[in-house]
Amino acid sequence: MHAPVLVLRDSLKRESGTKVHHANIQAAKAVADIIRTTLGPRSMLKMLLDASGGIVVTNDGNAILRELDLAHPAAKSMIELSRTQDEEVGDGTTSVIVLGGEMLHVAEAFIEKSYHPTVICRAYNKALEDAIAVLDKIAVSIDVNDRPTMLGLIKSCIGTKFTSQFGDLIADLAIDATSTVGVDLGQGLREVDIKKYIKVEKVPGGQLEDSKVLKGVMFNKDVVAPGKMKRKIPNPRIILLDCPVEYKKGENQTNAELVREEDWEVLLKMEEEYIENMCVQILKFKPDLVITEKGLSDLACHYLSKAGVSAIRRLRKTDNNRIAKACGATIVNRPDELQESDVGTGAGLFEVKKIGDEFFAFIVDCKDPKACTVLLRGASKDLLNEVERNLQDAMSVARNILKNPKLLPGGGATELTVSAALKQKSSSIEGIEKWPYEAAAIAFEAIPRTLAQNCGVNVIRTMTALQGKHANGENAWIGIDGNTGEITDMKERKIWDTYNVKAQTFKTAIESACMLLRIDDIVSGIKKKQAPGAQGPSKPKIETEADADWRADTSGLKMLVTS
Repeated sequence: MHAPVLVLRDSLKRESGTKVHHANIQAAKAVADIIRTTLGPRSMLKMLLDASGGIVVTNDGNAILRELDLAHPAAKSMIELSRTQDEEVGDGTTSVIVLGGEMLHVAEAFIEKSYHPTVICRAYNKALEDAIAVLDKIAVSIDVNDRPTMLGLIKSCIGTKFTSQFGDLIADLAIDATSTVGVDLGQGLREVDIKKYIKVEKVPGGQLEDSKVLKGVMFNKDVVAPGKMKRKIPNPRIILLDCPVEYKKGENQTNAELVREEDWEVLLKMEEEYIENMCVQILKFKPDLVITEKGLSDLACHYLSKAGVSAIRRLRKTDNNRIAKACGATIVNRPDELQESDVGTGAGLFEVKKIGDEFFAFIVDCKDPKACTVLLRGASKDLLNEVERNLQDAMSVARNILKNPKLLPGGGATELTVSAALKQKSSSIEGIEKWPYEAAAIAFEAIPRTLAQNCGVNVIRTMTALQGKHANGENAWIGIDGNTGEITDMKERKIWDTYNVKAQTFKTAIESACMLLRIDDIVSGIKKKQAPGAQGPSKPKIETEADADWRADTSGLKMLVTS
């Protein structure tokens, strides 16, 4: 007689799972709607207010989502997507959220029809495999040494950004910087470490056109004794240290008991000799510039300036690494271990200049620098911050091309081609997975549709015309021009995307949608704070909302069974 009760309990459990799915999908859609308007060249900017009262004006998807404080765990998961995309390929942060939101949106209808999430996920993963196969088919290889093509590609990828109004400036800076720090690993592989070896130095003042990539590095430091030490040295010999050039203090409390007056002088003499000995070991190699990450005592400064050597102290570790890469020096831990091979001789000029109120040291004109600094000038800090964000994206695009030199059409053409191919293939899929597979194909149209919306054109007409062009799997390069809203050939307009970014966008969006669909319950592990004056903790109840509903619904059923 208990069978009806079990069936009822099972259906209620499924219903509570459906509620969670709806909540997750709504949260993901809300995040996608926040940044939907920032996709494409005619996108809107967002003004963000942070906790300390500062403002950020940007249309970079990741920068916007980073500032949001959302309570729902599914929304937080979507924000994490954008961060992953930004760290992995540096571009497509808005597209991945829009596509992920749309994938969840089309799944909602199947959840309501009691499709099991695993079935939907299986269909989505199949669609992802086929989508990547379509990308491989339509991708075009390019020559990374062809600068005009590279320029055009980077310009089209950052054409949606705020700095696109400054022409080729940002694209030029990005190509120069990434080609400087690129290292060939052999077998056609190339490593470009943007975070470690490219420093962006923002100096307010001057014009944006004054920005440039230095053939070397700059940092915000002056020599230790400006009056005594030279501020300009051509072809300097550079020694880099990461130890203090001063007398070592005792690590724990040290007591020295002095009996005679002369002992004090002996103690001071020992200190002086220790520092002098260190300086002699350094000066043996006839350096022109000594840079240390730690302190440099006044006495050491005196010995070095007497020998005509300039010195800089307390430099950041990251800056020191960049200098080593730029001038070919090796960072040394102890002066007595110095060798001739550790001295950097690759720099053409060391100079200290005053920009605005601050002094900056330049080590430039390096022979074969594997690190560089991008000097950005501009009217205000807000402008410079946005230019820096755009430059990071441009450098990521350049890095992606150097790593995998393949192109895909931009302007939503890739998504439309993938969508058409998947629609065609869905007819050959048997069983229940056919419908979610077809829905995934339709979800890819979210990108061109959003572009059309942001251009201000008639969305329905434009999308119908585009679908007609792509219906037979032809015209893979027909897409939407984000500036005018016209349907054009992307090759003619030079609107391109990199293969790495597109593939990563599809993978991240679909895999995250599958992950969120697999969640059927959200359990909070946080204890609620008790109100003051309330009674002690009551006995915990192991009961869910579904159990309560079940008890209410089955009270009549129990009476029926007992009677």
